[in-house]
Amino acid sequence: MSETYDAIVIGAGPAGEVAVSRLAAQGLQVALVERELVGGECAYWACIPSKTLLRPPEAGAEARRAPGLEEPGRRWSEIVAYRDYMTRGLDDSGAVRGYEDEGIRVHKGEARFVAPGRIEVAGEELAAGRIVIATGSEPTLPPIEGLSETGYWTNREATQLTEVPADVIVLGGGPVGIELGQMLRRYGAAVTIVQSGECLIDREDPAVGELIAAGLSGEGVELRLGRRATAVRQAEGWRVVELDDGSELSAERLLIATGRRPRSGGLGLEAVGIEPDGRGAIGVDERCRAGEGVWAVGDVTGVSLFTHAGKYQARIAAADIGGREVRADYRSIPRVVFSDPEIAAVGLTGEQAREQGVDVVEGRADLMSVARTETYGEGIGGELCVLADPRRGVLIGAWAVGPLAGEWIHQAVLAIKAEIPVEVLRDTVAQFPTFSEAYLGALEDLPI
Repeated sequence: MSETYDAIVIGAGPAGEVAVSRLAAQGLQVALVERELVGGECAYWACIPSKTLLRPPEAGAEARRAPGLEEPGRRWSEIVAYRDYMTRGLDDSGAVRGYEDEGIRVHKGEARFVAPGRIEVAGEELAAGRIVIATGSEPTLPPIEGLSETGYWTNREATQLTEVPADVIVLGGGPVGIELGQMLRRYGAAVTIVQSGECLIDREDPAVGELIAAGLSGEGVELRLGRRATAVRQAEGWRVVELDDGSELSAERLLIATGRRPRSGGLGLEAVGIEPDGRGAIGVDERCRAGEGVWAVGDVTGVSLFTHAGKYQARIAAADIGGREVRADYRSIPRVVFSDPEIAAVGLTGEQAREQGVDVVEGRADLMSVARTETYGEGIGGELCVLADPRRGVLIGAWAVGPLAGEWIHQAVLAIKAEIPVEVLRDTVAQFPTFSEAYLGALEDLPI
């Protein structure tokens, strides 16, 4: 016999939690399926613990840059205890009880489609006319000789560490590598970041990589750009990494931060006629529909591997299931790296715009042009860049590197989403003194 529901959500990360909560709020009888911990990767091993661990040394650096202040001391045991509090001690029993109290049934185990509208979980068969897949993503491991035998960290081990290693080699100079590399360096580890591209965070404009590289180098992080690891071995307890130029690096720990891929394996998608692409991503339409009676949201779609993007897709899917006319719009999904200085971006890069045939123009502003920067602290810099389509007279992208950039990038997010004319943006008054004042300088620098 099958347990029958109105809807089933597979995966209890942020996207799955938004979906199940919204479906239940519509009066549907809903089941939530999770193979690990309710809350998902973000809550226990990624966004929440990493930002929690990043904050103490960030606050210390802010104090050091403020005239007349000294950097405060750190109590590592209290930092770890607070991290454990924020990640619930890797215990989701309270979250499970919370859902059960709301009438949402939680099933623990791997889910697998056995037929349209039917899945199997831990020997039980569940049925529903609407099934939402929110199984997230998993680390991409590079094909390096000796990697599996030597041992390595991913974000999970790095964000749940209890002792700071003496030194760490980080493979990958994207958001995860930058954040965790800087975090480990600030807690005392010697850190080397190896990046195959010629610049860090190469999904963004090259200037962004140059600015954050300068910041990391200034803190003593060694950067090996344009280099690939070819082999890994152990030698007297150390991880030795061989690079493609013949040089070698050694460290106590090796951290793999070379990206993530959608997690769709083992779901039995062939039973419902769904075939993921070569990355494992499940294709979806504008309503996040993946097939008849099946929706997919979050990292598993491969659209935009960010928690906030997954939560947005969950809102779209739940609204579609509820009968509302909705369409997903990904033009203005913000991208933030919580490094120091912060990196924030939205919309198209210059290269992407040109590939789409847009005669893109850009305007820039040095953060030293606004009073807030020097009132915020000594030795602080940064830059804001806005990209516009001169034919339409609207912004199509923006990036910023500087203090709290992840907060004030949302002015560009809204401008791109609403297609606010550049002339209207130029006529908008920003509070003095704030970092948002930099927008006027960048907008006036646009050659339109």
